Amino acid sequence: MKANLLALLLIALFFLVNAAYRVSEVNQAIITQFGEPVGTPVTEPGLHFKIPFIQTANMFEKRFLEWDGFPNQVPTRDRRFIWVDTYARWRITDPLLFFQRLRDEQGAQSRLDDILDGETRNAVARHDLIEIVRSSNRIPADTTVNSENRERIEEEELEPINTDGEQEELEPINTGRDQITREILEASTSAVAELGIELLDLRFKRINYIADVQQDVFARMIAERQRIAEEFRSEGQGHSARIQGERERDLARIQSEAFRTAEELRGNADADATAIYAEAYGQDAAFYAFTKSLETYERTMDPSTFFILGTDSELLRFLEAPR
Repeated sequence: MKANLLALLLIALFFLVNAAYRVSEVNQAIITQFGEPVGTPVTEPGLHFKIPFIQTANMFEKRFLEWDGFPNQVPTRDRRFIWVDTYARWRITDPLLFFQRLRDEQGAQSRLDDILDGETRNAVARHDLIEIVRSSNRIPADTTVNSENRERIEEEELEPINTDGEQEELEPINTGRDQITREILEASTSAVAELGIELLDLRFKRINYIADVQQDVFARMIAERQRIAEEFRSEGQGHSARIQGERERDLARIQSEAFRTAEELRGNADADATAIYAEAYGQDAAFYAFTKSLETYERTMDPSTFFILGTDSELLRFLEAPR
């Protein structure tokens, strides 16, 4: 009897384990019987029961799910071929309808690929490239200017300046990237509503030129940056030449003033020296003549010098026999 009772308890426990299932806070369940859904979706978390072995609990996420599209080559209305990469967020709002139409998340991802990629292509083809890459008509700040020009532009309310010094305005847009994504989202929402899905958001992850055009675009961008750099370099060289000229002018002025001052000081000193000499030698003219003759002898005579002078020469007056 005990063995039979134990066997019955094990069988009952086995059936109970297969009859119970748990729904967590992030899940919701659909009960299927022989592959067909029965009853209403189970959305309340906790322990629930089903018919063992006959019914199956299929779990689905309540949380936001990610859809990551494949980069597609799409032509714009102005015939610009670009790569467009998008992503979206969605969730399961009607698990029963979701199970009937898509069965699982893999089927949902495949269906979203068709809907979102198709609507993205349609939206991009209806607009020019500038509408897709820009969001508004705001005036962008020029990031290529130096600090002096940046302060000047900030004083002029950040209005972009072209190379001729005139105000440069970008081509205005009517729609913009944000509005285009809303158009894609609205068109896709109506398409996925019948799948038990709510589309929460869609954004452009990346927009880029195709490889054939990209190199030409980069080359033009590089040439434009180099042109701007040359303009700033030329402007800097002009400022350098002006500063160098001012330096040389100031240096010449300072040297001229210094030379004039030195000459004035030298002239005044010579005048003072001459006055002192005149006053000193004026007291004894004979002594002055004697000392000046001795200085002349010292400067002109040496052992290798020969003079032929007359006996009445004033130069030899002091060399004659003393009287």
